[in-house]
Amino acid sequence: MYESHVQVTVVCCRHHGLQIRTRSGGHDFEGLSYVSYVPFVLLDLIHLRTISVNIDDNTAWVQTGATIGELYYRIAEKSRTHAFPAGSCPSVGVGGHICGAGYGTLMRRYGVSADHVVDARLVDVNGRILDKESMGEDLFWAIRGGGGASFGVILAWKIRLVHVPPTVTAFKVPRTLEQGASALVHKWQFIGDKLHEDVFLGLGIQADSDHNGKRSIFVSFVGHYLGSKEKLLQLMEQSFPEMGLKKEDCIEMSWIKSAVYFGVHSPETNLNLLLERKFPIPPKSQYSSKSDYVQKPMPKNVFKGILKRFHEIDEAEIYMHPYGGRMNEIEEFAIAFPHRKETCDHEAEIKHASWIRELYNYMTPYVSKFPRCAYLPFKDIELGHKKNGTATYLEAKVWGHKYFKYNFDKLVNVKTKVDPNDFFTNEQGIPPLPSLAEAMA
Repeated sequence: MYESHVQVTVVCCRHHGLQIRTRSGGHDFEGLSYVSYVPFVLLDLIHLRTISVNIDDNTAWVQTGATIGELYYRIAEKSRTHAFPAGSCPSVGVGGHICGAGYGTLMRRYGVSADHVVDARLVDVNGRILDKESMGEDLFWAIRGGGGASFGVILAWKIRLVHVPPTVTAFKVPRTLEQGASALVHKWQFIGDKLHEDVFLGLGIQADSDHNGKRSIFVSFVGHYLGSKEKLLQLMEQSFPEMGLKKEDCIEMSWIKSAVYFGVHSPETNLNLLLERKFPIPPKSQYSSKSDYVQKPMPKNVFKGILKRFHEIDEAEIYMHPYGGRMNEIEEFAIAFPHRKETCDHEAEIKHASWIRELYNYMTPYVSKFPRCAYLPFKDIELGHKKNGTATYLEAKVWGHKYFKYNFDKLVNVKTKVDPNDFFTNEQGIPPLPSLAEAMA
């Protein structure tokens, strides 16, 4: 596949009045990158996946159809001490990941993926290929965390690599309710975003049943540290001794090994699996997902209420990711992604939509307000969407402020300038402002 193929597709679809859905990895949680309620053309960028790593100047060009795993692998081919701050699911496409911000275990040290974009190549509504200079400052700002599919077709990103030590440490420690998991989660709220910036300590809540049908709820504390296990143990003993992290819980490895570890939780996995677009291979399933941001610790009884709900249903999960560190130092308006000084974010996944809706309602008093925020890559169509393919500014503001806070207004202005007729659209896309004639009609 060549970049010119994308240009021709855009021009042709615009001429014939057909919508485009652009897919890089196919991980859109609501399927908005590959389905539509109207006739459309699927522009699949799976074969636009060249990666060129330049260790001498600490950069790489990566085409939008490459996966995170492929990017990690190609970086590691050139250097043991270079990395890129992105997610832990290797099969996710680079294009959509960076457009939505892209967070992972390095974000407390280096910020999100989009913070490290230094140039880009994009096909605009007229079929032209633009780079950072020719697209202008505002459009370059918008595509970093603002959802690139509303503004054009991203062809490639030029990214700045970061430095990591030769040895990092990872661990996954489960704790049951009987082992005090509820109290540990409560304490984690107060320290997760305040740990040393080289430490990432997230957690996941799940339920499982043994062969006798006895139900058990457990919390898995998942950690990543840029350094040795000895230093990590010292830091954890100082900040979170209640968790009881032990030396045998910790595994030292290279950064590229840790990328595999957080995908399948095994440092012995063949690194070549990072090149597989279906890695890790899950069973086929359908599920609903919602996200939230927490700005202050929740009362202890709230977690008891959350954990109680896990007794009601199978195959439910909640993940909590700490912010803090470098995230606190970057202004909300630096790029389109605005969520910086929150304590942590929550992501809930479940096969049964009614259960997750009830949990979402239960959490309302304890999460961000005015607006109640959400993370764009965890798209949630229930936050609002375009009706019949269109939405006014006020209608789109309902979900736009949740994803982008007050950066939404600037995104609308950029959209109006570069795509006034809303050719690049989807059910939760950024809308343009109406022309003066339309506004007066």
